[in-house]
Parts: sequence; C-alpha cells; structure tokens
Amino acid sequence: MALLIVVIIYLVIILATSQSCQAPDDFVAATSPGHIMIGGLFAIHEKMLSSEEHPRRPQIQKCVGFEISVFLQTLAMIHSIETINNSTLLSGVKLGYEIYDTCTEVTVAMAATLRFLSKFNCSRETVAFQCDYSSYVPRVKAVIGAGYSEITMAVSRMLNLQLMPQVSYESTAEILSDKMRFPSFLRTVPSDFYQTKAMAHLIQKSGWNWIGIITTDDDYGRLALDTFAIQAAANNVCIAFKEVFPAVLSANTIEVRINQTLEKIIAETQVNVIVVFLRKFHAFSLFHKVIERNINKIWIASDNWSTAAKIITIPDIKKIGKVVGFTFRRGNMSSFHSFLQTLHMYLNDNNKPLREYAMLFSACEHAKDSELSKCISNYSQESLTYEANMTMKRSIFMRNDFLGQYSEPGLIHSIQLAVLALGYAIRDLCRVRDCQNPSTFQPWEQILSKCSKECSPGQMKKTTGSQHICCYECVSCPENHYSNQTDMDRCLLCNNKTHWAPVRSAMCFEKEVEYLNWNDSLAILLVALSLLGITLVLAIGIIFTRNLNTPVVKSSGGLMVCYVILLCHFLNFASTGFFIGEPQDFTCKTRQTLFGVSFTLCVSCILMKSLKILLAFSFDPKLQNFLKCLYKPVPIVLTCTGIQVVICTLWLIFAEPAVEENISLPRIIILECEEGSILAFGTMLGYIAILAFICFIIAFKGRKLPENYNEAKFITFGMLIYFIAWITFIPVYATTFGKYLPAVEIIVILISNYGILCCTFFPKCYVILYKQETNTKSAFLKMIYSYSSHSADSLAMSHVSMDSINDNITMTNPSLGDKSAALKKDKDLQEQTLVHICRENSANVSKTLPRKRISSI
Repeated sequence: MALLIVVIIYLVIILATSQSCQAPDDFVAATSPGHIMIGGLFAIHEKMLSSEEHPRRPQIQKCVGFEISVFLQTLAMIHSIETINNSTLLSGVKLGYEIYDTCTEVTVAMAATLRFLSKFNCSRETVAFQCDYSSYVPRVKAVIGAGYSEITMAVSRMLNLQLMPQVSYESTAEILSDKMRFPSFLRTVPSDFYQTKAMAHLIQKSGWNWIGIITTDDDYGRLALDTFAIQAAANNVCIAFKEVFPAVLSANTIEVRINQTLEKIIAETQVNVIVVFLRKFHAFSLFHKVIERNINKIWIASDNWSTAAKIITIPDIKKIGKVVGFTFRRGNMSSFHSFLQTLHMYLNDNNKPLREYAMLFSACEHAKDSELSKCISNYSQESLTYEANMTMKRSIFMRNDFLGQYSEPGLIHSIQLAVLALGYAIRDLCRVRDCQNPSTFQPWEQILSKCSKECSPGQMKKTTGSQHICCYECVSCPENHYSNQTDMDRCLLCNNKTHWAPVRSAMCFEKEVEYLNWNDSLAILLVALSLLGITLVLAIGIIFTRNLNTPVVKSSGGLMVCYVILLCHFLNFASTGFFIGEPQDFTCKTRQTLFGVSFTLCVSCILMKSLKILLAFSFDPKLQNFLKCLYKPVPIVLTCTGIQVVICTLWLIFAEPAVEENISLPRIIILECEEGSILAFGTMLGYIAILAFICFIIAFKGRKLPENYNEAKFITFGMLIYFIAWITFIPVYATTFGKYLPAVEIIVILISNYGILCCTFFPKCYVILYKQETNTKSAFLKMIYSYSSHSADSLAMSHVSMDSINDNITMTNPSLGDKSAALKKDKDLQEQTLVHICRENSANVSKTLPRKRISSI
C-alpha cells in the first residue's frame, strides 16, 4: 500500500512537471486587477526543465532554478504599483499588473508578449490582425522588462507592431537606443556605450593594456564585445583573447566550455585582467571552476552580475582575486524593505512566485543563512507539494531579513523609476479623460507623455527636489555649450579654440577669422593716404631733380642726400602695406624691420643736416671746432643705421614675430602678428626716439637762422609732430584690441612720416615753385648780409679776418667743395660783394661777418 502511494505521488510530480501550463491563466506568474493594466517580464527561473536535448512539441515546459534576486525585482514592481495606487498621483484610477516569468528564454517571453498584445476583454485572447492599430485596445497598456537584452530585443520587435511602450530596467545593449528599429523602447539605465567607455577608461588609467574578454554568444554579449573593442582601441588597450560562451549551457557542455576558457587563461600568463560580460548563471558556473583551479586575477564585472548576491555568496569567492564592477544608480530602499517585512500578508493564489518562494523557504527552514540560497536553488530543481499556508507564513515572518540581503539596490531603483515613469505618463493622459474606462486611450499615446516635458536640443535636464530622475526641468545651455539631442543630461563644451555657441544652442559654430582686410573701409582709407604719400615723394623728387642747381636744393644737402631721405619716406609709406591683409610669417617679420631701418636712416640723414646747419652758422670757436670734429656724415649715418640693423637682426634671430591666433574673444579668432618680444619692439622704437630727440635739440639751436633758408626751424616742427604721434601711440596701442590694432600703428607711421616730409620739403618746394625770385645766388647773398647785420652786435666778440671770410665763402657744400667749377668762377664776385657791403655799413661788420657756407646744408 505504501509503495502504491509513492508511485502515485511520483506520477503526480511527473504530470505536474511536464504539463505545468494547461491554460493561459496558468502561464501568469502574478496578477492584480485594475483600470489600467501594466505587463511585466522577469526571469524568475533560470531555465526551463526539459527531458530532451531540444523541444519536440510546441509547448511551454515547467521552469526551474528559482532566482531570489529576480523574484525581488518582481516584488519591486508590485510594490511600486501599490505605492502609486495608495497615493494621489492617479486619483480614482487603479493600476493593475500581469507579470510573467520568462525563464530566461526568448520563446517564453514572446509567448507572454502575445498575451500582452491580445485584444482587451476578449474571451478568446487572440491578437487581431489590423493594418492600423491606432484604435486597437490590447490587454495591457505598457510592459516593464525584460532584463536581458536579447529577450528585450525580441519582445520589443513584437511590441513595435502596436507601439506599446516597453520600459526596461536592465537591458543595456547599445543597439536598443536606435529609435528606427526600436521606436517604443525606453529604459531607466544607461546603454553599454557608457559602461564600456568607463571600463576602457578604468583599464587605461590603471596602466593595464593586455587583457582578456569573456562573453556570451547572444545579442547582449556580441554587442558588448564590439562596443568594448572600439573603446579599448581608443584607449590603447589590447585584447589578448576573446572567449565566447554559448547563450544556453546544458549540464554536459558547460563544464567543458568553462574548462577550455580556464586553460586559455592559465596559458596567457601575462594576462592578469579579464573583462566579463556574462549572465549571472554563466558567471556563477565560471567562478566555481575558477575557485577550484585556484586562479587569481582581476575581474572587470559588467552591470549584469557586478552586484548579484548569487555571485557574492559563493563560498571562498575571495579566492578568485579582485572584482571591479559597474552598477546602476541607487535610490531610497527604505520603503521597499518595509514592504518585504509584510510579505506574509500577500500569500494568495494570484502571486505564484511568492507562494513558490514560501514553499521553498519552508523546505529549507532547517538550513543556515549561508546555505539558504543554495538550498532554495537545489529544491527548485524538483517538484514540491504545497505546505499549509500557516506554516509558510510563520517561516517567512521569522526569517524575512534574508530577502533584504539578496536585493540589488541599483536594479530595484531602476524598476521603481520604470513604474513611476509610466505612472506620470498615465496621469498626464488621464487629466482630460476618464481612465476608469480602459478604452479611453491607446498604448502608443503614452510614448508622448512624460513626468517632465522633453528637453529640446540646446537644453539640458536639471533634476528637481524629487529623487526620481524622470522628473526634471529644462535649462538652457550656457554660452559656448550645446546639446544636439533631446533630454541630454548635460551640455557639451565647444572647442573654444575654433568654435563657439550662443546660449541655448544645438550646435557649435566655427569662429570667424578676422584681420585688417584690404576690403575694410579703414584699410582702404589708410592705403589711400599711403599712396598719396608715395605720390608726394615722387613729385618732390621730380621737382628737386629739375631744380638741381638752385640754392634751395643745394642748401638741402644736394640731390643725393634728398634722394636718400625721399627713399626712406617712400619705404615708410610702403611698409604700411605689410600691416594690412592676412598676416603671414613673412609680412610679420618684414613690416617692423622695414619701418624701423628706413625711419632710422631718414632720421640719421636729418640729424646730419641739423649738425651741418649748426656748424655753418656757429660763431663760437670752441663749438665750431667740436662740430668740425663730430661732423662725419657718412660714418655717422652708417653707424646710426647699423645699430638699428643689429637690433632688428637680433630680434629676428632670438624672438622673431610670427602669426598668432588670438582666441580670447568668444565668437571670433583674431589673426594677428605676435611681435615675439615686446622688449625688442620697444628697443627699436626707443632707439629711433633717441635719434629724433638729438636731432630736435640740434635743430632747435638753429631755429633763428636766415628765414628763407631756415630748415632747422621746420626740422624742429617735424620732430615735434613725431614725438606727439608716438607718445600718443603708446597708450592707444596698449588699450586697443582686435583686428584694428595694426591700424593704430599705421596711423602713427603716416602721421610721423607726413609730419617730417612736409616740414622738410614743402617749404623748399614752395620757394622753388612760387618764390623763384628768392631762389637765386644774389638773393641768397643779400639774405646772408641781412642776417649778418642783424646779428653783428651779438657777434662782435668773434674776430674773423676777411681772409677767413673769403675762405669760408669758398667752402661750399662738402659734396661739391672746390671741385664745383661754377662756384670757382663766382668766388671773386662773392668776395667783392661782401667787401662792398661791409664798407657801406660799418667797420665792425668787417670784423663780425659770419662764416657763411653758400651751399649751407
């Protein structure tokens, strides 16, 4: 009799195992009615139990391998829905749920999806084929899940038919972000792109560059491997080996495949860091073998198993080495833990996973806490009969802290966010609708409803006081930042060297390159003034050439000196052209050097003219002797100019000017010449200023010379203009910024150049063109006598013999001297004229007549 009872029980177990799903309702894991139904997909069991290697009949088998951590995820969804129902978020509207166990199988998840898509309130539970599902009312309004990316992709492709929102709490495959292929998919966790990027960055920063990878042969594993390989290459990390586990491992193949992988790890002695993209039960099997082989490495854990209690509680798990993992953001778990304390109140027929857990817990009541998880897993491989409810309630109540140890805060928080996001979406839809009627809205309308409005490109999300990341406000990106997608967590920084962005920009704009362009109105004006100056130089040169033998030209130092000074003015005007246009290295080096050397040569020649004037009309014997010794025209001009050449050469050798991009302005790049050395630039200008000051002092002493030929007075005015211009230049140049900075120096060059040119040559040109009667030898001698008579009293102490006067008269321009044939013929006439003038005036005149050189300067 006892044997018969055992056989009957055994047959019941077999029948219960092989025919666990007799009707659609048997397939549901947990359910609760409501006005609006939410679907759930969780891998509560590790696999389906099958006595054959592959299915031979299209039926859903019993699931085995109870996963406590996933069971807790199911409870998190139930708790979140109950929390919303007990709040004022959906006033008068109750959320219901239908949760299915996928058994970590794609086919089981798709079977559950078919039921989600079946027509609402239809006894036959069929999915109606329609060309347009816009008005179709399915059994549920949205789906939460699944966990594994491979299952999520398959489910999402089916839900896309009706654009039913699917919110995943764990699927991280990057491909799921593609809205073209998965338009109704949403998730509360970041994609693998960020996880693999962080992994590669961690490995690179740790100084590791020779690693191994273990992954699974499914969508999640392959995509994670490809993404990580790209990130690793970008961080100069090399992959020594890639081991791929089959997605479904039977008891016969798992040990063989893991042993092959471990042999590879042992053979690669230089590999001490291994990245592991595996499911929890793959990682569980792998690390059991790793402990047996006594392999000690550094394991980089993916978010799939990094915080899995099933892995953490493996005996001697610390022997495998160090585990560095990435996990999801955590939230407040206090409310959920309180919910776990009251589980014994929810034991009913509508929550099969809870009843199964209670049954397994009762069977393992004798086990210690450290062995409780293993006991539950072992018992879940078999078929157990239900115990009395009171026994189960007592067991759960006495040891309910056990579940808290197996909860994964990151995943629990992600599930809470998923439920809350759907709650806010439904709230927005129900504000103007009667949501107690399930047909009041269709699932696809929720995709357009969020807790917060979508942040447009040019904005970023800013979390509010709420702990929920789905609730936020949109703020504009600041200047030089942008966001090119919707709902970005932060704005991206533009490359400030080459790009800029206004406030609330969706893209960066290239900075406009600016410089003093030839087309600029100011540049055109300055070029016109420079060309006018060059024209004046050429005109003066022609006038002086045609009046070569007149006293005015000769008193200017002769044609050669005039040509040198005019050439310097020409080069000064021409140098302004190097300040305009796009700066080049050549123009940057040329412009200051050309101006500095040519202006120095000009001032040096004028300095010699000033010395010559002072020498010609000096009646102090001591000063005259000093000036005679000092007056060496060619050596002084060459020396003064040579010093400037040396300064510019050293400047070009040790700190040459170069083109520089000034990026300090927010929207433009100023292309300018960086002078290389402010000290060298200041030395060049300072040296010119010293020469000009000496020239000014000497010319100032000769300012009261004969009026018609008084060049010293005009030289003094010219130097004053120079000083005023360049003293003004210093503060203006120091405070000016931007593309018009070169224009400041051009203006100063033009002012000083025009000032010296006009003061030096215009009075002479005026005499040549409009005062021709004064531009003769007789007029010149008469002017000399008038000046001498006026100065006789002050010069009485100078006793100069007539012979000395005659000698001085014959000492014409040093460049002409005794060699001038014309002057030799006029020598006697000059002497007679001067003697006659002296006799008519007074005897003192003959003693004080000045030593006048006819050609003067």
